[in-house]
Amino acid sequence: MADHTELIQAALAARARAHAPFSKFQVGAALQTADGAIITGANVESASYGLTCCAERVAIFKAITDDHANFTTLAIASPGGAAPCGACRQIIAEQAPSATLILIDSNNPATTLETDISTLLPNSFTATNLTTDH
Repeated sequence: MADHTELIQAALAARARAHAPFSKFQVGAALQTADGAIITGANVESASYGLTCCAERVAIFKAITDDHANFTTLAIASPGGAAPCGACRQIIAEQAPSATLILIDSNNPATTLETDISTLLPNSFTATNLTTDH
């Protein structure tokens, strides 16, 4: 198993920057690229919960808009080590399909779970399902 200490620490640090005034459920994410760059994100809540953006999507969108690609690992720090929501699973399936996912219990950072998106979202719908001949 690879040493993900730096990535885990980055996710925990990102969690501290979360803006979660309503739920108080702070999440941080750290995304590593194939060339070693680490891009972080934290959840940002809105009073209209549907407009809230999760840490995982913030990190992925930030990475993409900064011209990063080929993501190898995504560490997610949250209370209890919660798995990504459905919207995040979809974005991960499309943008980081081969990344190792590390779920970190921010209450006990030594407690982690390694998984992948095909386990969390089997039979996902992605661009490969789209055809140009309608």
